Amino acid sequence: MKINIEQALRVIPTCIKSRLVPMLVGSPGIGKSHIAHQIALENNLKVIDLRLAQCDPCDILGFPNIVGDKAGYIPMETFPIEGDELPEGHSGWLLFLDEFNAAPPAVQSASYKLVLDRMVGMHNLHSRVAIMCAGNLDTDGAIVQEMSTALQSRLIHFELTADPTTWLNWAMNNEIDHRITDYIKFKPGDLYTFTPDHTDKTYACPRTWEFVSRLLPDMTEDDPDMLPILSGTLSEGVAREFVVFMKIYASLPKLSEIQKDPQTVFIPKEPSILFALTGSLSHNMKADTADQIMLYVSRLPVEFQVVTLRETVRRNKEMLTHPAIQKWVNESSAKLF
Repeated sequence: MKINIEQALRVIPTCIKSRLVPMLVGSPGIGKSHIAHQIALENNLKVIDLRLAQCDPCDILGFPNIVGDKAGYIPMETFPIEGDELPEGHSGWLLFLDEFNAAPPAVQSASYKLVLDRMVGMHNLHSRVAIMCAGNLDTDGAIVQEMSTALQSRLIHFELTADPTTWLNWAMNNEIDHRITDYIKFKPGDLYTFTPDHTDKTYACPRTWEFVSRLLPDMTEDDPDMLPILSGTLSEGVAREFVVFMKIYASLPKLSEIQKDPQTVFIPKEPSILFALTGSLSHNMKADTADQIMLYVSRLPVEFQVVTLRETVRRNKEMLTHPAIQKWVNESSAKLF
């Protein structure tokens, strides 16, 4: 079943609460690992990130050991077992079995007992351990091993897709640079440009856009190194278009101008500039600036008024109760959601 990031953040915890193991597959860079870490954060769990493609069977079953006249297995410290103390400051663990379907068949077989019976060798996992698996799609040219039918039936399977709308919702709540969200609103197809036969060294995807968000604060719009850096992050084609888009910001009305005279400051006509403007306005819409900004917003084309207000409320839901925004809602009878 194909799901987006918002659905994944709902259905995976549901599986975990039922003590079942979700298996999330998707193309490289689409956000599988981030989902695991966000679920762990929201449930106060410590992440144990285990890459099965790098494991041997004994990493799962335990290390062979002789005690007296018998042989057994000592579990690796990777796995919390019954009797272990909870990690300090956490309510339990999230055992994240990444690269699950890239593991050799012998390692996958060794995980049968782990994912179904919650056992490592002859030892039971701690009751506060949640398990989640992830892997790539075999259609994307990634290293993928066929899973046996016995293993398939031990997991709950989901396929993560790149959906611009839900990604934008996530990005606005996770401090992704507003110039990136404005660009993806304008060109949603550039959120994810991966194809299995691509010839560039990299590609645009949720992971690399997050990299860009971390890079931008250290660069100016006229930085000569911006294009090479972003090309190495997103691919040259997408980077060139994004750099051009960012230069649009230089032509936008300044916040100080809008606050000083919101009724006469010019309104751009080009859609690309208007998309950039809506992001800038929503980014700067605060309790102490909303009155003046809303006077300016009310002069925009109606569809861009709606975009501005929706993004404002996505970034800060408390702004929905601001008198200036409530006035706009009542007068326009528009639905923000």
